[in-house]
Amino acid sequence: MGYVVKTDTGKVRLNNEDNGDMLTNISGAYLAIVADGMGGHNAGDVASEMAVDILREYWMNSFKDNEIDAAIAEKWLRETIMDVNTRLYEHAQTDSNLDGMGTTLVAAICTNEFITIANIGDSRGYLLNENGFQQLTEDHTLVNELVKTGQISKEDAQHHPRKNLILKALGTELTVEVDIKTIMIDNGDCLLLCSDGLYDKVTDLEMKDMLCKDGLTMEEKAQAMIDLANENGGEDNITILLLDFPLPDESRCHKC
Repeated sequence: MGYVVKTDTGKVRLNNEDNGDMLTNISGAYLAIVADGMGGHNAGDVASEMAVDILREYWMNSFKDNEIDAAIAEKWLRETIMDVNTRLYEHAQTDSNLDGMGTTLVAAICTNEFITIANIGDSRGYLLNENGFQQLTEDHTLVNELVKTGQISKEDAQHHPRKNLILKALGTELTVEVDIKTIMIDNGDCLLLCSDGLYDKVTDLEMKDMLCKDGLTMEEKAQAMIDLANENGGEDNITILLLDFPLPDESRCHKC
């Protein structure tokens, strides 16, 4: 597996409230994380950083018996994210400056056989495979609910004045429900996790084309997507995590 994690403040905001990381442990599995913080003062920074730090703490001590399957991965993500939520919520109660702090989260346990992905909020996971480029996660936003109920179209959602209103986040309530699913993977598949600062400014087709571009390293592909998001406005922080499952004897993604 090859991977890259890149984050950028963007062209408008003064602070970067995004956080991302790629972790491995004794089992050989990977945990990919992107979190996009929210809240007044520095609360967004605190929330996203805490979420990543707590997940890192749990991950480094997990699966010491080297046994992991999809059911175990789903259970671990559900229980661990619940604990993260509780710790964020309780921490926010200790300081009035952190009142209302929260963070989105998309996290994926990745092995050679499957990806188990969890999300809360509007940070996304995508997969490029033999079936094309597909979004794995569902946004927990007002506009997505309006689209699902047929009140607005997907095109209308792109320009809706409340398109960034999140209905669910980590740490804002004492309890939270997390979406979790497992997807089988194959050599040549490519996983992309990102904050909304990317997909609000770069289309799915543009992301797919960039992932399939010959002659670029993963670092260059991630940077090119960040550059394009900034060229298109860059009003928000932008975080990208790319994870490649390469073919044994090929350097480019065979799904392109």
